[in-house]
Amino acid sequence: MSVFHELLDEKSCLLADGATGTNYFNLGLETGYPPELWNVEEPDHVLGLHRDFLAAGSDLILTNSFGGTGYRLKLHQAEDRVAELNTAAARLARTAVDAHQQATGQRAVVAGSMGPSGELFEPLGALTHADAVAAFTAQAEALAEGGVDLLWIETISAFEEVDAAYEAAASTGLPVAATMTFDTAGKSMMGVDPAAYAGHVGGKGAVALGANCGVGPSELMHSMMAMRGQTKAALVAKGNCGIPEYRDGKIHYHGSPELMASYAVLARDAGVAIIGGCCGTTPDHIRAMRHALDTTPVTPIGDVAARMDQIWQVLGQPWAHVPHVPDQPSPDDDASGGRRRRRRS
Repeated sequence: MSVFHELLDEKSCLLADGATGTNYFNLGLETGYPPELWNVEEPDHVLGLHRDFLAAGSDLILTNSFGGTGYRLKLHQAEDRVAELNTAAARLARTAVDAHQQATGQRAVVAGSMGPSGELFEPLGALTHADAVAAFTAQAEALAEGGVDLLWIETISAFEEVDAAYEAAASTGLPVAATMTFDTAGKSMMGVDPAAYAGHVGGKGAVALGANCGVGPSELMHSMMAMRGQTKAALVAKGNCGIPEYRDGKIHYHGSPELMASYAVLARDAGVAIIGGCCGTTPDHIRAMRHALDTTPVTPIGDVAARMDQIWQVLGQPWAHVPHVPDQPSPDDDASGGRRRRRRS
């Protein structure tokens, strides 16, 4: 049994880490510079952020390899460094987790982050399935070589890309998790519905699946509620720290540690097994989430409609900025996945 499965069985709910890039900006990373190069240029910063998340209570941390395919690295003339940079990312995370266990006795999972290629697939673009699989395989094999416990596909928007990334990740023999970003009125940028995504990726054998990034925690929970009952895989919620706002030349996130703590408890009680933060989420937010999860009794979800209303009251109405609110998960959701949709105006 993998360490991921052992910890999930032991704790039933795992706390993941938070943001990578937005925390690196506070450490001096310049806008547009690839964070993956920091694995060899600024390893102390990378290692330090891993340590901070572990100290805050994370059970699972992601490697600094989100843009680690040759397609993304080519933008920075580093396409020939896929193996070097991804292996370095995995070894830094492995070092942090091993040291944390030795110091505290607490185990944690190292998840190898695999973000989108940034390319469009045929027929909209030039990327073929075979070329995408080759690119993701090079990354996945390097992460495996560096010592990750599972591979973590994230921020995907199209079935074609998750299919290629999953095929590559699964070829390593490691467990695979995969999350999509639903940031366009309740669907992904390429029009994928959360429930359809859960069924599609769950059918491939993913150990965990869900949503990450997007808009804010309310919109993310809207997606998670739609996935309930669609898969037997563990559900993942890794939401942004509130809604991003451009102010004074920088991106700011309005989510307080208290808001993220409330989101974590609501997600857990809705059946989400792996909960973390994405853009804007700092170790302070994760610390508050850890405390809330440890001290707040689990409340079974019960009536779905009532729980949805509770979520929106705490986190805000999802998709308030769009003219028509997307279909809400129905109060008639059941474990078989049968649902009746309704639309709010």
